[in-house]
Amino acid sequence: MIAIRAARPEDAAAIAAIYAPHVVSGTASFEVEAPDARQMRSRMAASDGLYPWIVATNGEADDEDGGGVLAFAYAAKFRERPAYRYAVETTVYVTSATQGQGVGRLLYQSLIDTLRTQGFTQAIAAIALPNDYSIRLHESVGFRRAGVYREVGFKHDRWIDVGIWQRELHEPSVPPVEPKPFSDVGVVRG
Repeated sequence: MIAIRAARPEDAAAIAAIYAPHVVSGTASFEVEAPDARQMRSRMAASDGLYPWIVATNGEADDEDGGGVLAFAYAAKFRERPAYRYAVETTVYVTSATQGQGVGRLLYQSLIDTLRTQGFTQAIAAIALPNDYSIRLHESVGFRRAGVYREVGFKHDRWIDVGIWQRELHEPSVPPVEPKPFSDVGVVRG
């Protein structure tokens, strides 16, 4: 049984382990050194209760240990300037053993539902190209291609394009409504 829940500080080691292969041998991340559990805990804490970090586990959502973490997803500030505060950048990473089994889609849909409940208006995803798996995943939850940054990352001895995918969460209103903190909303499951 797959359970979706808010990530907890004790999940940081599992999250770091899922992320590390994408850093070390892949191009999905443009980091070149994999962050450890302490660094992941710090990133999670930096969300200040506004931006969600959620995990998919192979256990019950209310279990003390939550079962093994299979995937994680989070939202972050899209850009620094205040006018961007209604949009978020999103990402999802899945263990290689569960890739293609629907866990990423289930988790991503929960992240989107949570962001919608919070009141964010746009979700933006940056995908290192080529990455057919990630494109299919994003498009399966409503993202559409918005553009490409050509040759903006250099990793593993080659230049990499980054595709930008965008998903409307709410039709923007005037004046806009301030997003609610994740700490007030919690994980929303479709």
